[in-house]
Amino acid sequence: MIFRLLGPLAVTGADGAPVPATGGPKVRALLARLLLDAGRTVPVERLLDGLYGDEPPAGAQGALQAQVSRLRRALPPGVAVEFSAAGYRLAVGDPATDVDVLRFEALAREGARAGAAGDPGRAAGLLREALGLWRGPALADVRDAPFAAGQAARLDALRLDAVEEWAAAELAVGGDPAALVRELERSVREQPLRERLRGLQMRALAEAGRQAEALAVYEEVRTALAEELGADPSPELSAAHLEVLRGGTTVPDRACPPLPAPLTVFVGRERERERLAALVTAARLVTLVGPGGAGKTRLALEVGAGLPGEVRFVDLGAVGGAGPVPGGDGRTGPVSVEVAEAFAAALGVRGAARLETALAGRPVLLIVDNCEHVVAETALLVRRLLAACPGLRMLTTSREALGITGESLLPLGALAPDAAEDLFVRRAAAVRPGFTGHARVAELCAGLDGLPLAVELAAARLRTLSVEELADGLGERFELLSRGDRTAPERHRTLRAVVEWSWSLLEPDERELAARLSVFRGGATAEAVARVCGAGPGPLASLVEKSLVEVRDDGRYRMLETIRAYAAERLPDGDPAIAAHHAYYRELAEAADPELRGPDQLEWLARLDAEDANLRAALRRGTPEDGLRLVAALSPYWWLRGLRGRVAAPVAELLDRVEPTAELGEEYALCVLAAGLREGEHVDRAREFLVARTAPLGQPYTAFLWSTSIGPLEGLRMGDDPWARALGQVGHAHLTSSKALFVEALAGFRALGERWGTATALEGLAAHTAEPLPLLAEALELFESLGVAEDVVDLLHRRAAVHEAAGDAASAAADRARAATTSRRAGLPG
Repeated sequence: MIFRLLGPLAVTGADGAPVPATGGPKVRALLARLLLDAGRTVPVERLLDGLYGDEPPAGAQGALQAQVSRLRRALPPGVAVEFSAAGYRLAVGDPATDVDVLRFEALAREGARAGAAGDPGRAAGLLREALGLWRGPALADVRDAPFAAGQAARLDALRLDAVEEWAAAELAVGGDPAALVRELERSVREQPLRERLRGLQMRALAEAGRQAEALAVYEEVRTALAEELGADPSPELSAAHLEVLRGGTTVPDRACPPLPAPLTVFVGRERERERLAALVTAARLVTLVGPGGAGKTRLALEVGAGLPGEVRFVDLGAVGGAGPVPGGDGRTGPVSVEVAEAFAAALGVRGAARLETALAGRPVLLIVDNCEHVVAETALLVRRLLAACPGLRMLTTSREALGITGESLLPLGALAPDAAEDLFVRRAAAVRPGFTGHARVAELCAGLDGLPLAVELAAARLRTLSVEELADGLGERFELLSRGDRTAPERHRTLRAVVEWSWSLLEPDERELAARLSVFRGGATAEAVARVCGAGPGPLASLVEKSLVEVRDDGRYRMLETIRAYAAERLPDGDPAIAAHHAYYRELAEAADPELRGPDQLEWLARLDAEDANLRAALRRGTPEDGLRLVAALSPYWWLRGLRGRVAAPVAELLDRVEPTAELGEEYALCVLAAGLREGEHVDRAREFLVARTAPLGQPYTAFLWSTSIGPLEGLRMGDDPWARALGQVGHAHLTSSKALFVEALAGFRALGERWGTATALEGLAAHTAEPLPLLAEALELFESLGVAEDVVDLLHRRAAVHEAAGDAASAAADRARAATTSRRAGLPG
C-alpha cells in the first residue's frame, strides 16, 4: 500500500492500482496530516490546530473523533488509526517506504550525503528517484487545511534543494546537459532569484554549447538582485560566471557558501544529532538550549553541514546595543540594529531593511548562534522573518529559549560518559601523541559534568599536567583550566569565562538565588529551595530557562558542578542560606528517624537516598552540637544503607571540633561509632557517658550499634517504644536460645511493618524450626528490598550451610556464588 501526498492525495495498492477514495475533504485532510507523521503519535492539540487553525471552534474535539471514526472505516485493511493518551497514530506497514513524502525526504537526504561524500553517480540516482515521486504540487487537494500551506512550502523547498543537488550530480557525472537545461526550466520559473539554481542553469547551458545564453542568465540575475534586493551576486554565482567566460565549468562541492569548517573530528551526540536533524526538517524554528560549553554551536554546524539546500550561519556573539531597524514599519517594536545587520551580512544583503524581500520565496536554513544576550531582540526579528518568509527555517543556539509560539526546543546537556571519555582521549592524543587512556579519565570527565568544552580544556592541559594532577585538582577547576584556544571568542577561552558570560546575563535577584543554590549538593526539591534560599518560584524558573539550573525527571533542581563551584565563590560568608541548609536537613533527618522503624520505611529510605549528598554537606555546617544531633538522627539510615564507610571522614572531622558533654553523651557515642572508631580516647569517653546515663536511650539503635561494632555494654536502658522492645527480645532470644522470644519479637516487628527487624527475627527463628528455608527466603527478600548488602551476604552464606546440611550441594554453591557477586558489587571486604 502506497500513500501519495506529492500531488493529489491518493492511495494505491502494491500493484499500482488505485484504492477507492477515503472520504470527504475533512477526512482527507486528517489522513494527510497523519501521513506526514506516519508511524509517530500526533498530539490531539496539534491535530486540532492543523485542521481548524489557532482558534478551533466549539466542539472541535468531538468533530475530530467523528472524523477519525470515518477515516477508520475508509482505510484499507492493514492500516489503522491508533489512539493513546498522547494522541493519534497512523499505523502503516513501513512509513519510510509506504508514504511518498517520507520516502522522498529519506532519498533526498541520502542523495545529498552521497554528493557531499564525493559519489555523484550514486547521488544522481537517489535524487532522480526522489524527484520521480512528485506528481504535482504537494498536498494539492487539501491546501484549504490550515496545516497544508506551511507543509507544502516546506516540501517545495526540499524539492528545489533536491533539484539543485541532482543537477550538480548530473553535471559531475557528465549527464546530458540539454536534457538538464529542460529539467531546470520549471524550477527557474518558480525561483528566478535562487542563485545556486541559476548557477547550475548557467553551467548546464555552457556544457550544451550555449555560452551566450549562460552569460545572459548571469546578467539577468545580477540586475534583478541589484534592483530588487540591493545585493550583489553570491560568490558561487560569480564563480559560475567566471567559469563560463573562461570556457570551462566545474561543479561546486557544496550547496551553499561554506559554513565555518571544524578543525577537529565531531565526537558523540549521535542521538542528539539525529533528533536535531529530524526537528529541523519538521519544524521551522528549532532552538538548541543548554549551558555554556555544552557544544551547541558545534552540533548545529554538524547537522547543518549534512542538510541539503542553502544553509547560512549568523553569529550574534559579538552583537550588542539596541535600536529600531531602519525602515521598519513599527509592527514588532524595537529590534537590535546589530542583530538585523548580522542577519543581512550572512545573507549578502545590503541593509537590514531588505531582509524580508531577500528571503521571500527563498528556501534557506539560518543557523543563528549565541542568542542569549540579545534574546528579546532576536526573538522579535525571528518571528517577523518567519511570518513573512514561508521558505525560511531557523536553527538557533542559546542558553535561553526565544519564547516564540511554535518554537521546538532541544535541550543539550552533558555528554554521555563514554562519549566524554572518548572526546578526552582524542583531544589528549593531539597534544600528547600516543595517549590512549588512563584509569582516572572517567572520574575526571564526570567531575567536569561531561561538558565538551571543559573536557577539551582539560585534555589540552596534558601538555604539562598528568591525568592524576587534573583529577586531583578539580577543586580548583577555574585556575586549572585557565588556558584555552587563543582564537576562540573570549567567553570560550577558559572555563571561568564560560560561566562568567552566563552569570553576567542574570538579574540581581537571580544572581542572589544562584549563589545561595550553591549550598546544595546533588540538587534539591522546590520545597528545599524555597525554605533554604527564601526564593519564590519565579527566579528559580528563570534560572532554569537560562540554563544555570536543570530540572531532572524526578523534579529535583540541580546545578552542574562547574556552575555550582562558580556560584559558591559569590556566596557571602555568613549568608543565611548556609545555616538554613543545615537546619532544613537536620529537620528532615529527625523526621525520617522514627519513620525508618515503620511501614513507610522504604519511602523514607528513598527520600534520604536522594538527599544523601546534602545530608553529608550539612554535617560540615551548623554548630558542633547540631552536628552531633544530625549524626544521631542519621545513624539508622547509614546502618541500613551500609554507608558508614562513606561518612566516616566528615564525622571524624566533627569529633575533632566537638567538646562532649553528658547532655549529648548518647549523640557523641553514635558519632564515635559512625566514625568507625573501635578503641581510643573517644571510645572510652563515649562508653563512660553511656554507662553513666540514667535515662532510657533516645535512639533505639544505639545499644544495637554499640554491641555489633564494639561489644556488649551492660546496664543500658532501652526505650519503651514497640520497636525497641522487639529488638531487645531478639537480643535476649539469642542469649537464651528462646524460640518463644523470637516468635514474640517477629510479631512485634510485623505489627510495625518494619522490614529490617522482621528479617532479623525471621533469621533468628529459622535456627529453631525444622523448616528453616521458607523463613530464610522471606528474610532474604526483605533484606534485599532494603539494599543491606552485608545482611544479604551473611544470610546467603547461612542458607548455603542449610542447603549443604540437607545434601543439596548445587543450591549451596548457587547461594555462595550469589553472595560473592553481591559482596563484590557492594565493595565489601572479601
